[in-house]
Amino acid sequence: MARIVKKFGGTSVGDVDRIRNVANRVKKAVDEGHEVVVVVSAMSGTTNQLVDFCRAAAPMHDAREYDTVVAAGEQITIGLLSICLQEMEVPARSFLGWQVPIHTNDVHGAARIESIETEKLEECLKGGRVAVVAGFQGIADDGRITTLGRGGSDTSAVALAAALKADQCDIYTDVDGVYTTDPRIVPKARKLDKITYEEMLEMASLGAKVLQTRSVAMAMTHGVRTQVLSSFEDLPGTLVVGEDEIVEQEVVSGIAYSRGEAKITVVGLEDRPGQVSHLFAPLAEENINVDMIVQSASEDGTSTDVTFTVPEDDLRKAVKILQDRKDELKYRDLVYTGDVVKVSVVGVGMRSHAGVASKMFDTLAEKGINIQVISTSEIKVSVIIDAEYTELAVRALHTAYGLDAPTDA
Repeated sequence: MARIVKKFGGTSVGDVDRIRNVANRVKKAVDEGHEVVVVVSAMSGTTNQLVDFCRAAAPMHDAREYDTVVAAGEQITIGLLSICLQEMEVPARSFLGWQVPIHTNDVHGAARIESIETEKLEECLKGGRVAVVAGFQGIADDGRITTLGRGGSDTSAVALAAALKADQCDIYTDVDGVYTTDPRIVPKARKLDKITYEEMLEMASLGAKVLQTRSVAMAMTHGVRTQVLSSFEDLPGTLVVGEDEIVEQEVVSGIAYSRGEAKITVVGLEDRPGQVSHLFAPLAEENINVDMIVQSASEDGTSTDVTFTVPEDDLRKAVKILQDRKDELKYRDLVYTGDVVKVSVVGVGMRSHAGVASKMFDTLAEKGINIQVISTSEIKVSVIIDAEYTELAVRALHTAYGLDAPTDA
């Protein structure tokens, strides 16, 4: 007998028939003798509708009341799933975030989990019942409902698995696992049997939308074995595990890309100590995340050009901040574009293999693709290129690193 946390996203519970399908999957696990905790999202489209209601009521709404509204979607889902399970003669009890309770900080709309009290869930499981928990939500110290931000149900599931010392956390989605890249771009993409936490964290942060970044980081911190698998097909999924569980590691495990990038170049910035700090400080104050940074000094050493990337949604805001401070920063010009994409090569095997970056640069050069910005870490190399070359770059790199699935004879 194992203790398993199963999480189902919005598309998995999109209507009553799909909720009944989820109940069947849960019943199968119960019949096999497992203790099961189910975490569910709101039905697909519900959260978006609730967010729209808040914006229509008041563009500058109270974040605490916003959380009260958008948390309502999960309440419907846990109730319906519990009803379906009971109809199948599977004892079940629903729990809202505050009923568990899942304690968070008070950053409404993007709260972080601080602790989880498991007594009620343990009692439920020991009584032979399935615990059906609302994902995405918790409770702050002042008793107000909080939400964890987009994709927060993944984090809820992993956090519960860690708190309950579950043997595994299964994340059911509309894909059947983690692929070497987006199969919509590369039909020869392969599904991975296993991937390390670090690789999955990089892939998630670099554009792969299979798992939420925070959930992967939490799984890595607490050593939660996590499996990604399909809600709609009975197929093996992909296990996200520690590096020691993967006997033979690939040099490169996947190619990720992110379209939501923008590039800004500050031209002719006065080259003196502290100037770059003054450049980025006002962006940080406005919570604009700066990612890749490249600085190049002029030949005479009096000025420098600084190129960096920000989320495309923040481009206008970032440009206005810098334009408003032109006299203070003493730069000559500002050049910016949102028509770029970040493409990344990811793999823990890079630590022990040379030439990974060189192969990436050579491959892109052969296709006539110009690299605008480069960023590296121990297990990834990322570049910024023109958005029009996205598919060409991803396909070429996927083939160059030997990731293509073998062609049937």
